[in-house]
Amino acid sequence: MKFSEIIYQRPDLGSMKQEFSNLLQQFGSATSSSAQMEVIDKIYQHRAHFESMSNVANIRNTINTSDPFFEEEQNYFDINYPIYLDLVSQFYKQLIDSSFRSELEKKYGRQLFEIAKMTRKTFSPEIIHELQHENELTTEYTKLIASAEIEFDDKVLNLAGMVPYKLASDRLTRKAAHEKTDEFFVEHSAELDRIFDDLVKVRHTIAQKLGFENFVTVGYMRMCRTDYDAEMVRGFRKMVEEKIVPLVTNLKERQKKRLDLDTLMYYDEPLDYISGNAQPKGSPEWIINNAAKMYRELSPETGEFFQFMLDNELMDLVNKPNKASGGYCTFISENRSPFIFSNFNGTSNDIDVLTHEAGHAFQTFCSRHLGIEEYFFPTSEAAEIHSMSMEFLTWPWMNLFFDDLTEKYKFAHLSHSLIFLPYGVAVDEFQHHIYQYPDLTPAERKSYWRSLEIKYLPHRVYENNEYLELGGFWQRQAHIYKHPFYYIDYTLAQICAFQFWIKANIDRDEAIKNYIRLCDEGGSKSFLELVKIAKLDSPFEKQTFTNTVNAINNWLAKVDDKALN
Repeated sequence: MKFSEIIYQRPDLGSMKQEFSNLLQQFGSATSSSAQMEVIDKIYQHRAHFESMSNVANIRNTINTSDPFFEEEQNYFDINYPIYLDLVSQFYKQLIDSSFRSELEKKYGRQLFEIAKMTRKTFSPEIIHELQHENELTTEYTKLIASAEIEFDDKVLNLAGMVPYKLASDRLTRKAAHEKTDEFFVEHSAELDRIFDDLVKVRHTIAQKLGFENFVTVGYMRMCRTDYDAEMVRGFRKMVEEKIVPLVTNLKERQKKRLDLDTLMYYDEPLDYISGNAQPKGSPEWIINNAAKMYRELSPETGEFFQFMLDNELMDLVNKPNKASGGYCTFISENRSPFIFSNFNGTSNDIDVLTHEAGHAFQTFCSRHLGIEEYFFPTSEAAEIHSMSMEFLTWPWMNLFFDDLTEKYKFAHLSHSLIFLPYGVAVDEFQHHIYQYPDLTPAERKSYWRSLEIKYLPHRVYENNEYLELGGFWQRQAHIYKHPFYYIDYTLAQICAFQFWIKANIDRDEAIKNYIRLCDEGGSKSFLELVKIAKLDSPFEKQTFTNTVNAINNWLAKVDDKALN
């Protein structure tokens, strides 16, 4: 079914609660595992409908945040999703306590029970009000960021529309574009502080009501991290600090020389070459046509997937007014259909976001046969392996988009992937500190962020930009507001994606086979189990980390990047 043909209807939560109650009663009184499995199938039918309508409403709201109907529907789900989670929690309790648990585990896998157990610890009917407020605040943040109207170059632009100017070869233009963007955040700084302060407080209250000292433990359990902990993450951050920060400092020094600058300012960093960054050489429609060719040639499975996305209008890719920022992939489980959302703006990021989100979408397409909500996506750090690896597995087709600029794109793409890691762990360390000390003032939070920039991004120079010098940059990172503790996931997945890049350079067919096998597993296994299935090594292992990063750095070191100017 085409996305435009999906009929949205607000779920009747009252009747769903009654139906759930009846089904759970049947589950509890069932005298065989097969009888319980029949009930589980019915429960997942109800869940699929509610989740699908929630996702459709969210997609249509983010495509146009000013649409009053879907704004109201988003408000409905902000309030009622926690009530739905109460029903899911009741189901999880019965599932965990089932007399036929061993038989159910054989059919559905142990991971479902691990997720159920962890989710039960993060939910109680006592926190429904707080969860509702948390949802309202994250929606408020989304709407605020989408509302940006920046006057520049005789146009009125949103944040995505400003990006091409921030990449301008003319230094005065890109500096002005950065400063105009910063003005939006300065203007709304107090509002952004208030939203985040409220989020920290409500999340701390949630943690305390659940019996925890602070939100850190709750945040990890919400992410369903079953086979690693905060101590292992701390060790990973330390490896990034010791091994990668010096490499990034060197890459920034090379960039400064390429751009022929005495000092690389913060507004210079997005520009890779003095002649300008590589840009796709065609319209969004042209990009999609080339992407279809790319995925047909990559494998039969990816070709089938991308044609399915085209036939069913499951992508909304181009930036427009009142569209939410960023990009994402979601899954409409009732239709077994992925959906890709992005903001094309004429930069190389259009290709990055397309391949990245297509990686997520391809994985859900592969694992849709698993049939239960918990398995359509894996946990986030595993999900990001699919997306980040797809960015690299599609490298042989980058000439379709960049033609004679392909080598410029590849060097920049791999450089940015390495450069991202220190920023990624800074975001994670920031969140640990914030939720460990929930009573920090907005100024103290910003000061701590600035200290992390000095630690992980020592090359960064803000040239007397007071807002950024005081630590305001993090306010544009949506994950910090909307998805607490979802960021180390990208860095862990990046080390895994680098391994796919290395393997594809040695035996491309084998790498793609292992990638597809990983996608087929969906969320049916934990992160480190999925890493093994993909024949990758754990990013927490020092030897894995060192060998992988060295391979990337050696490739970059051999490129005569000044010749790419």
